[in-house]
Amino acid sequence: MCAHSSGMMGFPLRLLAREVYDRVRAIKGDDAVALITGEQRIEPPNARYFCCTMEAMDRRGGGHAFVAIDEAQIGADPERGHIFTDRLLNARGREETMILGSATLEPIVKALIPGVEMVERPRFSTLTHSGTAKLSRLPPRSAVVAFSVEQVYAMAEALRRFRGGAAVVMGALSPETRNKQVELFQNGEVDYIVATDAIGMGLNLDLNHVAFAALSKFDGRRKRRLTPAEMAQIAGRAGRHQRDGSFGTLAGGGTRSGAPLEFSDEEVFAIEEHKFAPLTKLHWREAEPRFHSLPVLIGDLESRPRHDVLRSAPPAIDLAVLKRLADDPIAKTVRGPHLVSRFWEACSLPDFRQIGVDPHSRFVARLWQDLCEGYLGADFVAARIAELDRTGGDIDTLQGRIAAIRSWAYICQRPDWVLARDEMAARARAVEAKLSDALHTRLTERFVNRRTTILMKSLGQDAGALPVTLEADGRITVEGELIGKLEGFRFTVDAGTGLADRKMLLSAGEKAMPAILAQRAEYLLGDGIGELAIERGAIRWQGSTLADITMPDDFSAARLTLSRDIALLAEPARGKLEAGLTEWLGAKLEPLAPLRKLAEAARNPEAGSQARALLITLIDARGVVSREQAGLEHLPKEMRPFLRKLGVTFGALDIFAHPLLKPAPRQLLHALGLDKRPLQEAMLPVLAETKQLPAGYRPAGSQVIRVDLAEKILKAAFEARAKATDATSKDRNPRFRLNLALPISIGLEEENARRLLGSAGFKVQRARALDEAAHGPPAPDSWTWRPRRPGDAQNRAKPDRHRQSAAKGQHKGGRGKPKGKGGPRPPKQRGDTGPAKAGGAFDGLADLLGG
Repeated sequence: MCAHSSGMMGFPLRLLAREVYDRVRAIKGDDAVALITGEQRIEPPNARYFCCTMEAMDRRGGGHAFVAIDEAQIGADPERGHIFTDRLLNARGREETMILGSATLEPIVKALIPGVEMVERPRFSTLTHSGTAKLSRLPPRSAVVAFSVEQVYAMAEALRRFRGGAAVVMGALSPETRNKQVELFQNGEVDYIVATDAIGMGLNLDLNHVAFAALSKFDGRRKRRLTPAEMAQIAGRAGRHQRDGSFGTLAGGGTRSGAPLEFSDEEVFAIEEHKFAPLTKLHWREAEPRFHSLPVLIGDLESRPRHDVLRSAPPAIDLAVLKRLADDPIAKTVRGPHLVSRFWEACSLPDFRQIGVDPHSRFVARLWQDLCEGYLGADFVAARIAELDRTGGDIDTLQGRIAAIRSWAYICQRPDWVLARDEMAARARAVEAKLSDALHTRLTERFVNRRTTILMKSLGQDAGALPVTLEADGRITVEGELIGKLEGFRFTVDAGTGLADRKMLLSAGEKAMPAILAQRAEYLLGDGIGELAIERGAIRWQGSTLADITMPDDFSAARLTLSRDIALLAEPARGKLEAGLTEWLGAKLEPLAPLRKLAEAARNPEAGSQARALLITLIDARGVVSREQAGLEHLPKEMRPFLRKLGVTFGALDIFAHPLLKPAPRQLLHALGLDKRPLQEAMLPVLAETKQLPAGYRPAGSQVIRVDLAEKILKAAFEARAKATDATSKDRNPRFRLNLALPISIGLEEENARRLLGSAGFKVQRARALDEAAHGPPAPDSWTWRPRRPGDAQNRAKPDRHRQSAAKGQHKGGRGKPKGKGGPRPPKQRGDTGPAKAGGAFDGLADLLGG
């Protein structure tokens, strides 16, 4: 699709549509891609690529260059099949149309679309049946597939006990929750994922094995065994590209009669060889009925197909609601094609609550009372959404609210049903995400409690009566036997616990864990507060992360994101711990006050755009920026006093905030992850040369020096030059002498001090060495200063050629022959005037000494 100028794809699930939407958006940009589902609509004005659920897809393809229909074999599904069949028959792209589906669909596609081109994509890896395995023996990177909400969370809790945790994916979760769960598995934080059969479509995971917790599901009418094609669709998630995968069943499943849960030999052969019986019929229903009257509409919807491979779709919920309301007095208000069409749209509202024809018909009838008169008012819809924005109640209550909010999300997506449609749709999506997260939490809590009760009954004793003790070293014992250890707030089970007592001891530890964690929090806020540390952008304690730190751009109060371990604390203890961590962090961040001061000045409009630009550059550089990158040519000189009051120093080579060169702020910036450069914890004056320059330093030959001390040396050099300059002299670049005692006392080697001075444009003129017969102290070197200019680097090689010519003249006995009575003069030593490894080009240093 991305290879065409425009395109539209229809998907069977909104989760799959969202996944592909995110991938296409990463390629084409946010403004070019749209997502359209029954409950969500993201459609930029200039969108060219559309990812839709099949029901929300334009049945003709929207006139796009490319059109694709995914999982087209669902046309054989009794409930939704007629939608897929209609898109297969009618949706076409201007340049290319692609129908994606199982090979079982091939005979029907050939019969319905003459001349179609068939392209097979064989599986590169091998899928192998591995038999039955216990849940505790599943290999890492496995998926467990179940077909009920309760079974999904039961499997996830069991994996948490046996293997440390599992991600959960279900159709009832919001896309945000589902994506977080998938990311949890993909990042390797957990090695297991528990999902419904939705995993068979669109979720591309790094799986090695798929284990079936059941082989039957309720399809809306009856509970039936999965077909071999459905089994293969799910089992095929194992293995990717050329990496082999396996599938099997879980031990302990089976049927009520006691028969074990197993694949038949025929099913195993079909899945491994990918050979399935071809489809013979697709479900069809008239997609463009006439809207002259309700009887005409019903007659068209119940008409029979004209093609042999099509069969009439079983009565769906929308048609059942239409027929029920056609006999209701409300049908008298439906007159004319426009109202008949609008009434059919209302009857097509999906029954998300799964409450049946009669209750759903009453909901549609109430909805129609408002729609027949115009629009639903924004206040009315907002009130209905607000009624559902509550996370209290039991599991059944939350499931009912999620189903209800999905109905309102669908209603808010209709183009002509609701005033302030975009705002109401956003509210509905936010409430759905909140309820989905609450349902996830509530199911987990309920299952854990129920399982603990079952374990206690089966063991015949009350584990809650067993004494659970937290030792001083973090060990947790039950009746003196070690069951695990607390590292920070994370409980890890001891692998050496006896198998016979493992379940009982773990249950007792689990029941006592809230009180133990609260006790742990009290110790941390008291005697343990000194053990806290800031590392890698987080508050850490005893090797564990307590909270991630987010620093705002203005370096004001930091925001804390508590870790999952702290989230297990009860609300009073968790709130008290968060307040204590926030207070501790506020005191620890005080060394960053100079940065906060710079950020406040950068937001001051009176500072002027040039000064604010320099401040922002200085903040982004964490307090030190080279003179070349500071953009001083744009800064008015009258703004410099304003900046100096903020602690900004205008050096010969660097612009820096002197307070930020102290060890405390530099250590803090590094610990917060705000400065990735190497850290010199003590901020020593001079260091040996390193491959990576530490923060706050600049090169000086074979050493590196802190920038404020480098500026001190250069300032002394400029002062020496100023003293040697005669105001009445015509020589603009007089020679002067420098005492290198200051840089040597700081720790710079003499030659490296010359290299540092060379970076600032100082050039040494070596004194002539004494003759062999002469006595006395050697003459001091003299210095000159000239700012290096952009062309100097290119002309640096020219003096070498002149010296080479002079050397040739001396060899030939020409003008280069030395004169004088003292014999041949010793060769003059050439001073090292090159920069100290870093670019030192600058102009306009006349203001350095003056301020």
